[in-house]
Amino acid sequence: MQTITTVAELRSALAKARDKRVGFVPTMGYLHDGHMALVEASRARCDLTVVSIFVNPTQFGLTEDLSTYPRDFLRDEKLCREAGVAIVFAPDAREVYPAQFETFVEPGELAKSLCGAFRPGHFRGVATVVCKLFNMVRPDIAFFGQKDFQQCAVVRRMAIDLNLPIEIVTVPTVREPDRLAMSSRNRYLSKEDRQRALAISRALFAAEAEFRAGERQCEKLIAIARRHLDEVDRLQYIELVDADTLEPALSPLRHPAALCAAAYVGSTRLIDNVILRPEVSTEYAIKL
Repeated sequence: MQTITTVAELRSALAKARDKRVGFVPTMGYLHDGHMALVEASRARCDLTVVSIFVNPTQFGLTEDLSTYPRDFLRDEKLCREAGVAIVFAPDAREVYPAQFETFVEPGELAKSLCGAFRPGHFRGVATVVCKLFNMVRPDIAFFGQKDFQQCAVVRRMAIDLNLPIEIVTVPTVREPDRLAMSSRNRYLSKEDRQRALAISRALFAAEAEFRAGERQCEKLIAIARRHLDEVDRLQYIELVDADTLEPALSPLRHPAALCAAAYVGSTRLIDNVILRPEVSTEYAIKL
């Protein structure tokens, strides 16, 4: 495995592998099993996997946790090596954003709802850094986690709109044994907060169970989830949106939809979602 810190060195290394299918997993580091599932998906479909580790400053708000975001590069490097990653790309901020940098990618409607409504500028930073990383790595396929559902939608739209020849693959959310969605920010949670954080996944799965039992009224599904969210300190949103447009889903539910939640537990902001697919019959879904 190579660890590379400059774009020039990265391009030189990848130039020798242009006859191979390149998979790319962009991360902000502090890797966990969710990230490793993305690596596994890449290795299953690609000849060579690149993992980037870069805490992107442009997607953090002024009061957010850029300075305290968890970092452990040596551990990340070890995990990547053991997982069969070919290249770890770990640039510093000056390599990604050179002096007098002023060009950004501005996403559209997909970035305005859900997390976008509470984190102004966040998806502008995400779209910009992902576009830059795509241009640096030039992968055939890029892998993202379903937990960041809105991010996946924004990146997929960007790739289509900017004619980027990259397939965007969404990998199902990886969860802890207690069903908490894996996140680098979980380390912020105290033991007590961690137990209360389970209310988020419990709410989503309660609504999913009613959906599988036949409920198709969006308002009822949202209400079922909301009843389980009393333990969080501050609920930002619980919304059921069309899986493609991210617009509010319509009753009765006939198209794939995402039930998405964001909430603070203590000082930690957590997000999660489940996908509801009406085209899958209740009988079949239950067997899954």
